[in-house]
Amino acid sequence: MAVKIISPGLSTTVQDLGRPGYYHLGIPLSGGMDRFALRAANMLVGNDESAAVLEAVFMGPEVEFTTAATVAVTGASLPPKLNGAELATWEAFPVRPGDRLSFGFLKSGARVYIAVSGGIDVPVTLGSRSTYTLGALGGHEGRALKAGDELPLGEGTGGKGTGGKGSLPEALRRQPGNPAELRMLPGLYWHRITAEAGKQFFADTWKVAPEADRIGYRFKGGTPLDFVPREQPFGAGSNPSNIVDACYPYGSIQVPGGTEPIVLHRDAVSGGGYMMLGCVISADMDLIGQLQPHSPARFTEVSMDQALAARHDRKAALARLRAHLGR
Repeated sequence: MAVKIISPGLSTTVQDLGRPGYYHLGIPLSGGMDRFALRAANMLVGNDESAAVLEAVFMGPEVEFTTAATVAVTGASLPPKLNGAELATWEAFPVRPGDRLSFGFLKSGARVYIAVSGGIDVPVTLGSRSTYTLGALGGHEGRALKAGDELPLGEGTGGKGTGGKGSLPEALRRQPGNPAELRMLPGLYWHRITAEAGKQFFADTWKVAPEADRIGYRFKGGTPLDFVPREQPFGAGSNPSNIVDACYPYGSIQVPGGTEPIVLHRDAVSGGGYMMLGCVISADMDLIGQLQPHSPARFTEVSMDQALAARHDRKAALARLRAHLGR
């Protein structure tokens, strides 16, 4: 049983929920940029929520199936086509040997998740099948897929297809607003900017820059930061945005030179010499993965209690998905 890659699209990789536990060694979590959509796709086809899927960016792949299975496409609005006939996203459908799945033009969002019953059965590396291309680790040969690749399917739950009966209504999906609201906790280095600069940072509407990928999303168009005067620390660069090297958490917001914030994402480096304004809360990291270049976004300050409440709400949303699908 296999999925044959006829055309890989723009950047299609194998991803699951990632490989936690190695960030201190410089190996990032990786995994789906939109974990909610990845989980939903797996639920729709009867897989375990952590099963490996295909993540495609902006442009979908064309694949051929060699066995009967159930497939679901979630995330961005990128219409799937089975043998040329357009189908709905967020809905499971059956495929037969020889069927081909392709995609139309992107309407909204940035990333789709293609789940196949049984899961993509590439080797497990450090506890995950996710692809970390910068380190040539995991996935299929540690790289983005290319024409001619064949990916085996597992024999687990849903491996023979579930008949394609599952679907998720709009009310159970989550997509970024316009502008996207990215809630954040100010961090250890917030004191490095002036009070007025902090207020303006939250007041500005930023836009996603073209430099937006699995490592990090750069934002532009806001007001440059004003820094509080300081004496340059030993071991730090001369720019006011430089610090003595420190660890970077996922979602941390660094602002090199004080001009364009960068939110570090799933394939981020684990440390460096830029001060961090704060951190986008875990509940909103999925939203960033669905932002296209030039999409507007605003950062909103929240407290720790509010961040924990948002995490609780996200867990509740996943529980509603499971209940809807009888999981």
